[in-house]
Amino acid sequence: MFLKKITAFFISIVLIMGTLTGCQEKYEKYTDSFFDTFDTVITVMGYTKSKEEFDSYVEKIEAEFIRLHKLYDIYNSYEGINNIKTINDNAGIKPVKVEKEIIDLLVFSKEWYRTTGGKTNIAMGAVLKIWHDYRSEGRDNPEIAKLPPMEDLQEAVKHTDIDKVIVDVENSTVYLEDEKMSLDVGSIAKGYATELVTKMIIKEGFTSGIINAGGNVRTFGKPLDGNREYWGIAVQNPDQFILSNESTSLDTLFVNDKSVVSSGDYQRYYVVEDKVYHHLIDPNTLMPGEYFRAVTVVTEDSGLGDFLSTTVFLTPYEEGRKLVEGLDGVEALWVKKDGSIEATEGMEKLMKSKGASSGK
Repeated sequence: MFLKKITAFFISIVLIMGTLTGCQEKYEKYTDSFFDTFDTVITVMGYTKSKEEFDSYVEKIEAEFIRLHKLYDIYNSYEGINNIKTINDNAGIKPVKVEKEIIDLLVFSKEWYRTTGGKTNIAMGAVLKIWHDYRSEGRDNPEIAKLPPMEDLQEAVKHTDIDKVIVDVENSTVYLEDEKMSLDVGSIAKGYATELVTKMIIKEGFTSGIINAGGNVRTFGKPLDGNREYWGIAVQNPDQFILSNESTSLDTLFVNDKSVVSSGDYQRYYVVEDKVYHHLIDPNTLMPGEYFRAVTVVTEDSGLGDFLSTTVFLTPYEEGRKLVEGLDGVEALWVKKDGSIEATEGMEKLMKSKGASSGK
């Protein structure tokens, strides 16, 4: 009788284990991309139970990116939508009623502008438009590429007072008091949108993935391949940016539920008399920032990561490091002009070159 009970017990254990094994859900890795928002390729990669499930998430992700792109667009108007361009078009004329996503973006940008010393200013549109026009002309017609006249830039910078961006949260309106000023949210919009999209899709049930919005990388959950505990995110080598067949990775960072955002002189640029002029403009000199080749920032929030990567890129090293180390949950890596690399202590703990790994 006792033997029968022991046998029955082990049979029950085997049956339970078999049932649990049968209930384990297998996840597969899928990847997809689209190129119709924020002037960049957006890649989604993640683990789901089926391709149909993954495709449904990508469809929602793309639709939300399209919606946010239209709201944050400074170049185009859309029927039935008041966006950043609408605000600029009404500078000095009247307040514009806008969606909450615009109000939140502007409030966020103004608060962090003050917190970080004013290097990243969404009211720099008058200056950045001049650089954009000269850069576009120079790229389209390299033989006649030239720099903007400094007197034009100095006149434009008179119309970049962020305090004249009046955001009425209660009434959801935005008014630019200076008729010659304009907003340019290029330093934050892509990252901010990526954060909103990520939070949305997590609520929809997507629990393991990466959204890469043109180098603005947001990870959520962990890899469900049974082999790794952390995502490995490559840091771009500015000297090998689509220039060779060699690896273009400078290092690899191992993170979960973090954003990895880089700003560098190798992204948007043009050449004048054999010198490269990139798109990150120092508000003090009104010229492209000269401190670094690239800066990579790790944060939880992708919008903040986008904002800070520009800010730190335009800040001298000692000052920038002090800024980063004074912020909770923020790490940074600097690639200096001579190719040397500096990193915060917390960043080094994430770096493959310093011994970090995927966890298994």
